Amino acid sequence: MIQKMIFFSGSSAVGKTSVLCGLLPGLLKEGLKPMVCKIDCIHSDDEKRFKALGVPAVTGLSGDICPDHFLVSNLPELWSHADRQGCDLLIIETAGLCHRCSPATTKAVAGCVLDCTASCRAPGQLGPMLANADFIVPTKTDMVSQAELEIICWNLKSLNPTARIFPTDGLEGYGTELLGSWICSLPAIETYENDRLRHTMPAGVCSYCVGEQRVGTAFQQGVVGKIDFKEKFSWSI
Repeated sequence: MIQKMIFFSGSSAVGKTSVLCGLLPGLLKEGLKPMVCKIDCIHSDDEKRFKALGVPAVTGLSGDICPDHFLVSNLPELWSHADRQGCDLLIIETAGLCHRCSPATTKAVAGCVLDCTASCRAPGQLGPMLANADFIVPTKTDMVSQAELEIICWNLKSLNPTARIFPTDGLEGYGTELLGSWICSLPAIETYENDRLRHTMPAGVCSYCVGEQRVGTAFQQGVVGKIDFKEKFSWSI
């Protein structure tokens, strides 16, 4: 029975998979039986990396569908599949495309992974993915100074005061042992029935969501947003 479900969300190429590869061996040593689900759009070989560590893994490719919507639509099936594998921990790595989407649920443990070398403004662009996270993993800490890391963590705390922060070096695995110990200490969840999203998904569907390729107002239907071009002038003498 799945006792814990952990979401690893974050932008593309921030190091989510590397963090997981450093984390999983420690979870196995603690006696947990994890399964990893990798959600992507077109292609992913990461399933092979997880299986090489002795961890059952499955890949979900969303194709033309928003990967986060695709993930939420498949959650019940993922629970059942992990149960059949005899796993007690389900780890889900999201595709990391839309900063507005936040597929984590109220009963899951939500994590946000971000790159320490990105702009200091980058965390403010992550929306619910960061604001609703239970834990935050700043990666590539070997590429910034201690002073820079402290500033980054201070900024993260200002955006999400309650989240636990686990700085890591994904390539070497430094820092993942603390994250693993924290995950092991989390209480088990008896059931995921009647689980709910922590935050609403972006509005849809528009004509481009269902395959429209022509550009122009005449071809736009459904939920369509338009830029407000009202010009505001200020005059000074």
